[in-house]
Amino acid sequence: MNQSIVVTNDDGVESPGIQVLAQSLEAAGYDVMVIAPNHDASGTGTSLGSYSATEPIEYTRTSFAGLSGPVYAIGGPPALCSLLAANEAFGSIPDVVVSGINAGMNTGRSVVHSGTVGAALAAQNFGIRGMAVSVGGGQRWYWETAASVATDVLPAVIRGPSRCVVNVNVPGLPLNQIKGVRWSHLAKFGSVKAEVREVSDSNIQIANVTRSDYVPEWNTDLATTREGMVALTPLQGACEVWRSESRAGAWFDPEERVSGCMAGDSLLPPILYRSKRQGLSQL
Repeated sequence: MNQSIVVTNDDGVESPGIQVLAQSLEAAGYDVMVIAPNHDASGTGTSLGSYSATEPIEYTRTSFAGLSGPVYAIGGPPALCSLLAANEAFGSIPDVVVSGINAGMNTGRSVVHSGTVGAALAAQNFGIRGMAVSVGGGQRWYWETAASVATDVLPAVIRGPSRCVVNVNVPGLPLNQIKGVRWSHLAKFGSVKAEVREVSDSNIQIANVTRSDYVPEWNTDLATTREGMVALTPLQGACEVWRSESRAGAWFDPEERVSGCMAGDSLLPPILYRSKRQGLSQL
């Protein structure tokens, strides 16, 4: 049986990137369904938008040239599209949610704000594998390069455990100029930085500027793509962070500090541990 794929994005269902991606995956033999926003929902992260039992979600069915699978345009952000896929709004739960191709790379810790990445992380949260795909800008958008890379990487995602997510960043180059594919850390910063330019009595003006003063480490996603290689970064969304002194079930001590993964505390599931206050060692 063919693997079922839901394709979504944050640039909107009419963007060229999602169409090329869906066509490439279907041509590779996957059962493809598109569930994507009917508008540009960039920067929405994992937001589900506003909906309720009294405010139904609007959608229309449309189509892509060269794609036989169904296409649904949703009145909501990309993470909501993942929720609808997980809740079988248009069919069975898919094997993978593939989000993209985003116009512009999603690198560094700013990926938390990306609607492209947010859709994959939402799929993860709902128990589905996810992949986010972005391509760098250049003289033109190399959608075909990113779609080819995504199609090649997808089998590894399918072989992965449920709830796995990989963020894929592809340089804006012809396929024959891509130098390879490398596992990469998230860079400290992304390719652009938001800056507050002006604050008035009623408005705040923000601009995205390219960082010229930041040199990323060689094994980060930003450095990898600058070297002409594809960067793959496995991601985890809603993840608990624990210290041995503050395991689930232990009493809170006001003298403790809150744990944090960037402080070196453990990301392992808390079920693997028992409280030291109970006189039990770490399992």
